[in-house]
Amino acid sequence: MTTEKRAVILLSGGLDSATILAMAKAEGFACYTMAFDYGQRHRVELQASAQVSTALGAREHKVVGLNLNGIGGSALTDNTIAVPESPTEGIPVTYVPARNTTFLALALGWAEVLQATDIFIGVNAVDYSGYPDCRPEFIEAFERTANLATRAGVEGPGFKIRAPLQDMSKAQIVELGTQLGVDYALTVSCYQADEQGRACRKCDSCRLRAAGFAAAGMPDPTRYV
Repeated sequence: MTTEKRAVILLSGGLDSATILAMAKAEGFACYTMAFDYGQRHRVELQASAQVSTALGAREHKVVGLNLNGIGGSALTDNTIAVPESPTEGIPVTYVPARNTTFLALALGWAEVLQATDIFIGVNAVDYSGYPDCRPEFIEAFERTANLATRAGVEGPGFKIRAPLQDMSKAQIVELGTQLGVDYALTVSCYQADEQGRACRKCDSCRLRAAGFAAAGMPDPTRYV
């Protein structure tokens, strides 16, 4: 067993995931970051993820290929479904079926291999788009599953699924990340960012991000089209 304090960080390359990486680092974890090339239209976020991982001193960065665009059902994985550019009722079409469940399952596998006991995910249930897999109930349920379904859960120390941004506003997240040295200019949050990483300013993610910087009274470093 390793005596090193290790954590796997789900790092999309966006504002929230960059902040949780900085938080894990501040807690003294050796950080292993994981991103997913899952068929998303905003694949430029993968470049941002690698840059953020390096900038914040992660031990290793891994990109895993998936084919969530093969099942479709989301504006983020099916180019025939338009990304909404104004608020909508209910769960928006940018919800990706099974995304966080799949991401956490693969992070769990890597954590077990690394003998890491903590997995960080940047989900939020305050300033967010209403996705069901961002709710505290889901995180709690997955943690129970993780400790039932793994050797480390049955014979070892088990796992903790960490969602430290769960109850924070976007402004609070921006303020905390800034204090921890996150360079948000490296991050990409836009659902339809172009190949240069420039944001559309219109999608739900762009609106939430811009409102967070405004509420925090901080300049928005986002590059827009």
